[in-house]
Amino acid sequence: MGKQQPKVVSGLEVWWWRHRAIEAAIATDVSSAEVDWLLMEVAGLDRLALRLESFKDWPQMQLQLSLEDLEHLWQQRLHKRLPVQYIAGVTPWRQFKIAVSSAVLIPRPETECLIDLAVEAAVNLQPLHWADLGTGSGAIALGLANAFPESTIHAVDCSVEALAIAQTNARNLNLADHIQFYQGSWWEPLAALKGQFSGMVSNPPYIPTATLSTLQPEVFHHEPHLALDGGSDGLDDIRHLIAVSPAYLRPGGVWLIEMMAGQAETVRELLQNQGSYDNIQICTDLAGIERFAVAYVAS
Repeated sequence: MGKQQPKVVSGLEVWWWRHRAIEAAIATDVSSAEVDWLLMEVAGLDRLALRLESFKDWPQMQLQLSLEDLEHLWQQRLHKRLPVQYIAGVTPWRQFKIAVSSAVLIPRPETECLIDLAVEAAVNLQPLHWADLGTGSGAIALGLANAFPESTIHAVDCSVEALAIAQTNARNLNLADHIQFYQGSWWEPLAALKGQFSGMVSNPPYIPTATLSTLQPEVFHHEPHLALDGGSDGLDDIRHLIAVSPAYLRPGGVWLIEMMAGQAETVRELLQNQGSYDNIQICTDLAGIERFAVAYVAS
């Protein structure tokens, strides 16, 4: 949703729209809670006002878009499965509110764990330089910049459109001074800093190509396949990161990625066979799924 002049409407009009939108959500098997989340974003309503429906009597209130535009987008949510985050143009992630568009993957709650794992892994490091490879919306870079205020975060993505979103997020959250952005493939734009990185964090594409069409329609039809498709077994990019990263990381530097359920043992073997890593660990997400791999470049 692009920036528009606020639209003035009556509380009663919004109340009627909400009532109809909830009924339509229930009829099309979409969570009715999304209606209120969307109104919190586009109308600035809080949970109490929504629960009590106190806004119904307000003579006027401001929306970020017209009710006609809101209804049009809501119909796309219901019938084309457009993610509600793309309608609102934002999504919550850690303590941030992050701008998103169809140019970037919507950051997931489980990916928040990558920042906690990075902090844990960096206890015995002087984290001067960190890389976020495949930054997308910039979520991981923002989390790293917040966690390591003395460090420089180097965020790379091959998509110019994604980098524009990530840079907007860094400015909005007052973290732009801590993050440098690069357009390119994985480590390539960072060749001048080989051997200087304390850590690398990545949420790379890891879905096998043949599996993409089985994903939820919200994901398959609307989120960028560039950020999802990991090749025939889903591990093309992870293999590349395993092979190339030791040249960029300092001795003892941290290698940390997110992966798909079922890939953990293969990733562990790839790290072991590469020969440059030790202290390889597989970590679970909040649902107990083996979701993350952590390794250290041998000293």
